[in-house]
Amino acid sequence: MKWIVIILTLIVSGCGPQQVEKGSPEDISIKFFSSIYIERDIKKSTQFVTSDIKQLLNHYHIASAVQRNVIGLSMTDVEFEIEDIDIDFFRRLTKDVTVRVKFRGLKGGSPWVDDRTLRLKRRDDSWVIVELLPERIR
Repeated sequence: MKWIVIILTLIVSGCGPQQVEKGSPEDISIKFFSSIYIERDIKKSTQFVTSDIKQLLNHYHIASAVQRNVIGLSMTDVEFEIEDIDIDFFRRLTKDVTVRVKFRGLKGGSPWVDDRTLRLKRRDDSWVIVELLPERIR
């Protein structure tokens, strides 16, 4: 009887919406884009990137310039969602991850859906954005 309760508990706890782990590559990616598109705070966005990208972000000073010149996508009223991540069950062993984030919002006043891809590397116990990958040609 005890084993049945344990097994049922494990099965039920595995069901439900997927939670994004704090400090995970998904979490870092969403926080990075949120700081630029929603909070419009470039200083906050620099805590998630390498020193090279930090220098580039600081060069543009304002969020709209970063959206236009670095990310290549100016949008308002943006919502983010993780579209794809190339990581598997053995997350703790992986040191290099690619995350694709889907953007939903307004571009020039019209509804727009797009995506951007980031490459992250594990540094000590945290993840850092090392590259904003170029947009794929569709």
